[in-house]
Amino acid sequence: MGRFVFIVVTVIILILGGIFFYKFYFVFGKGVKAGELNYFVQKGYIFKTYEGKIIQSGYKGQTSGTIQSNEFQFSVTDENIASRLMTASGKVVELHYKEYLGAIPWRGFSPFIVDSIISISDPNQGRNPIP
Repeated sequence: MGRFVFIVVTVIILILGGIFFYKFYFVFGKGVKAGELNYFVQKGYIFKTYEGKIIQSGYKGQTSGTIQSNEFQFSVTDENIASRLMTASGKVVELHYKEYLGAIPWRGFSPFIVDSIISISDPNQGRNPIP
């Protein structure tokens, strides 16, 4: 009887571990978003995470003849990327991200995690990417 309980408990733990991995560590998608960096901050009570938002403009609105902007909220786990984005507020950025099925507190509030910066440019000076 003890061996049966051990096997059942082990199987349940493995299934729960697999569900946790799939929900929070499986990369669901990858992509690139571009827009004007609205804000980028470090916040959190226990886990200090980097959070940001870019504004993507030029999408057709629901009413004829209108333009609607779209917001993309993201998190950053890499300190080097975070330090570059801290000085890029108001600039046009292109960001490569990974999409997860869920957010975990030590990674950030968003399921979208930026893993690299493609370009940063100043909209007032034209399109000169900063490496």
